[in-house]
Amino acid sequence: MIQKLLTKFGFTGESVCKAARDAIQGAQREGWTAKKIEKTLRQTVLHPQKRMRDPLFAPLALALLGKGAGTVRYETVCAPGKELSFAQWGTGIDPAAIRQMKDACSLPISVKGALMPDAHVGYGLPIGGVLATDNAVIPYAVGVDIACRMRLSVLDLPPSLLDDGNDTRLKEAIEQETRFGIGASFKKKRLHKVLDENWSVSPVTRKMKDTAWEQLGTSGSGNHFVEFGILDVFEDCLGVNLGSYLALLSHSGSRGTGAEVCKYYSARAQSSCPGLPGELSRLAWLDLKQTEGREYWDAMELMGRYAAANHELIHDHITERLGAQVLLKVENHHNFAWKEMHEGRQLIVHRKGATPAWEGQAGIIPGSMAAPAYVVHGLGNPLSLCSAAHGAGRNMSRTQAKKLFSWHQLNDLLKKDRITLLSAGLDESPMAYKNIDEVMAAQRDLASIKARFFPRLVKMAPAGERPED
Repeated sequence: MIQKLLTKFGFTGESVCKAARDAIQGAQREGWTAKKIEKTLRQTVLHPQKRMRDPLFAPLALALLGKGAGTVRYETVCAPGKELSFAQWGTGIDPAAIRQMKDACSLPISVKGALMPDAHVGYGLPIGGVLATDNAVIPYAVGVDIACRMRLSVLDLPPSLLDDGNDTRLKEAIEQETRFGIGASFKKKRLHKVLDENWSVSPVTRKMKDTAWEQLGTSGSGNHFVEFGILDVFEDCLGVNLGSYLALLSHSGSRGTGAEVCKYYSARAQSSCPGLPGELSRLAWLDLKQTEGREYWDAMELMGRYAAANHELIHDHITERLGAQVLLKVENHHNFAWKEMHEGRQLIVHRKGATPAWEGQAGIIPGSMAAPAYVVHGLGNPLSLCSAAHGAGRNMSRTQAKKLFSWHQLNDLLKKDRITLLSAGLDESPMAYKNIDEVMAAQRDLASIKARFFPRLVKMAPAGERPED
């Protein structure tokens, strides 16, 4: 029967014939009638795109389309209706974000998931989504701003420098020692040992090295910021005495180079997972056993070190300008993937807008320009894959925020809280964010609070800049 059908439908070529033979044999094992098999073969030949979600005939459809029978994984590996359950913290989360998390958990590579209380809709995986996979990495589950991270430096300067009229030195330090906005760069390039690393690990990083060098030490746009504030330390576990300190806090990532890495390898992932339906296409993955998967992983890790270098230079240059000493520093990524051991096996844990929170691990969870940030220690909760929220999380889109709020409202709020804003856009209004204290309350079993940072002098990208967060 098999050879008869191969001849009848004119199948030629080794890959097409093998895919057709496998499909027919699979259908026979499933108890299909000869009539049904022949009808399905005819449909596959006439409209191969329509059979892309058929677990038996998708490889044949791909072979007929000239894409090779072995490139599809979703249709052949993922059983129809597969969906992992995932733990969720917080209430009032956008149903669309929950749907995105469910979609992510339906992938054949997915092993475990969790959703943080600051969650909102993102590309592919929601912001606040944590996803563990089996030897595969999803570029969009890491995010466009690879290795977006926080850094806090506690300084030996008096908090009184933030009193009205006494903060001129602090303003000048921020204005002079970093840059904000898309494409922001330094004319006189800054130096860091990260430039001595191997930037040829991927074609993207090789091409973008000069751009990355120009942007080294800059802050970018979107929700990225550099700010001075007062840190109240109320638990004796951070390595400094209890009390109030002047502190410097920054939030940014890998700038334009990280975005190009994401763009390039997301396209490659989508090409390698052609059977994913439209709503899941941004969850396409790369196999870490394959060349492109290893390339992306190496590029992602380089972007992690590059983002850390950006923060290091910002903090070093500002503190040097002020003649200050650093008493304590805390930092962490929150857009990244890690190889971690969970439940006795190594998994690839994606944290897109989520903070690593292993037991005792220090991290920073910011609010907004008018809300506190928190220094925390993780509690190592296995249900969250040892993760916590990465911030307050947006309560509305940037477009909505610009329509709903005015500069008068924002300035009144900042004046009440004695906050000086050097620059920002209305889309970053504190009112556009969730209540950070409610977020922290919802994750008491994920992280414990050790100190609280109150922003007083804030700089973000000027209004009108395209966000890159």
